[in-house]
Amino acid sequence: MGRTLVELFYDVVSPYSWLGFEVLCRYQHIWNIDLRFRPAFLGGIMQSTGNKPPAMLPKRAEYLQKDIIRMAKYYQVPLTVSEDVFQRILGKNSLGAMRFITAIDMTQPKYLEPLSREFWLRFWSQHEDISQVESILAVAEKAGLSSELTQKLLEMTSSPAVKNRLRETTEEAIKYGAFGMPAVVAHVNGKPHLFFGSDRLELLASIIGEKWLGPVPSAPSPKM
Repeated sequence: MGRTLVELFYDVVSPYSWLGFEVLCRYQHIWNIDLRFRPAFLGGIMQSTGNKPPAMLPKRAEYLQKDIIRMAKYYQVPLTVSEDVFQRILGKNSLGAMRFITAIDMTQPKYLEPLSREFWLRFWSQHEDISQVESILAVAEKAGLSSELTQKLLEMTSSPAVKNRLRETTEEAIKYGAFGMPAVVAHVNGKPHLFFGSDRLELLASIIGEKWLGPVPSAPSPKM
């Protein structure tokens, strides 16, 4: 049996993307999968599909605040909700951060996982800005990037290559049927299967023929 390609389209402004990201990171060495991170731009997906932020519906926003807290505890991810969480999401643009992440994906993919995690930690655990250059510099330092590499990446964010790559990845997610994030795409027998959200990973396991061991799995003991 060959390995199954599983793609995760995500944006670091999305809390549910973080939950899905961490769970898939835990499973990538348990399931027979090749996990590919696909940084994309949530704002572009929302605009293209006509979707609206959940925070624009008061009752849904009220529910989401509780749901995010419950999910974070269940998934064991240090995600917390500030009082002004939805104002922060609606008032800040993640485009600069996602271009920076795209640049690292194009040049130094080994840093992609820790860098993405640090952006989530800054925005969703520390409730700090991720849109300004100073914020990106702080995140890059915590992820272990040298100042020279960080400066090179910052210069790349305004290049056509990075802008086009992020746009193309976002458009690819939309072609698969994404209307929000996270969007998980499993390629089974030459056919893509789209799963929306971080609460469909048990169904993902069923489709790819793997066992769901909960959000915090332990690796199975080796057979004797």
